[in-house]
Amino acid sequence: MTDHISKNQSLLLLRGARVVLPQGIEQDVALLVEGNRIARVLRGADASPTHAGATLDLVGLTIFPGFIDVHNHGAAGIDTMEASADDLHHVSTFLASCGVTAWLPTLVPGADEDYSRAAQAVTGLMNEQDERPAAARALGIHYEGPFVNVAQCGALRTPYFRTYSNSSDLDTLTKIAHEGAAHMITLAPEIDGGIELVRELAARGWVVSIGHTRADVETLDRAAAAGARHMTHFMNAMLPLNHRAPGPVGWGLVRDDVTCDVIADGVHSDPLILKLILRCKTAERIALISDSIAPTGLGDGEYHIWDEKIAVVNGRTQNERGSIAGSVVTMLDCVRMMLSLGASAHDVARMAASTPARLLGVDDSCGSIEEGKRADLVALDDEGRVRLTMVGGRMAFRVE
Repeated sequence: MTDHISKNQSLLLLRGARVVLPQGIEQDVALLVEGNRIARVLRGADASPTHAGATLDLVGLTIFPGFIDVHNHGAAGIDTMEASADDLHHVSTFLASCGVTAWLPTLVPGADEDYSRAAQAVTGLMNEQDERPAAARALGIHYEGPFVNVAQCGALRTPYFRTYSNSSDLDTLTKIAHEGAAHMITLAPEIDGGIELVRELAARGWVVSIGHTRADVETLDRAAAAGARHMTHFMNAMLPLNHRAPGPVGWGLVRDDVTCDVIADGVHSDPLILKLILRCKTAERIALISDSIAPTGLGDGEYHIWDEKIAVVNGRTQNERGSIAGSVVTMLDCVRMMLSLGASAHDVARMAASTPARLLGVDDSCGSIEEGKRADLVALDDEGRVRLTMVGGRMAFRVE
């Protein structure tokens, strides 16, 4: 990887790499970056250094659209429930080293003051992240709960679970005071007031995702009609598939109008199940997520998170109740897993970038490599290692 870059030049030509475009992978392609956008996708003789005053040769690498993680509880020792804006930027910097260019800080059920403090930190980061050193961008916030089923609690803290009676119950969910911020929530539609809850949140423009649920097919159909269009960590923390009672798993597999996200770590779902999900849903309806927690990047050990001890042993998490408690993998790990299972780079780009961008309604500006979209890019070598991450045309991570 060689370059000829001047700080005084506003144009940058990325050349020599394979590029994962919406229509497939192309070899003889160069990307002309101007400011924070992809100005041109150049082919053949047009992919010449004369188009830009700065050139970055990426021979031997593959450029993907930057990964978008819509479910992330933290990393590098930082928990999103307790983080300041500075802490969240530190997480963003770590995520960029793993190919992530955008993410949703995700909150577990907590007290009102915990939600308020965490949301204020996300707001603070979003209001100033363009002025900070380049790192993965926070796009908004994801509330995992508190309107979920106690029987499918997983690692969530049940004392903070709630039911829904009227719109005032939503006052606990602090909104992000930043224009265009995405708001996502995971809920169980079968709880008291669940369908009205879905309808109210969808009307407010929230992304409503079904998770931590034991809902039957009839309830799930009603939830979809009310505005739910996604499923959280599919197959985890939901009633398992039964051939006489399909439940959320059977329903999710056959609904073409519903997307789902998966933790592709081989722990939350067996690799064979990951293949099954891909075959049934296709890459256009799957979003890869990390569901990572604070110890991500720190290695095995015992950690105190969410008022309990969580052990990490051989890359697997477990809380004091014996439940898996999120993951310590990154989006890069999930990408590598899907590639190892035979998914094409094109399909992986859809799952790691295009589908999550479409889910959040930001696919007009990111999630794929196209002219006019943000220059949110990650370059991987043949071993699946990140060599370069660019966020809005700025270098967020680079290995010389």
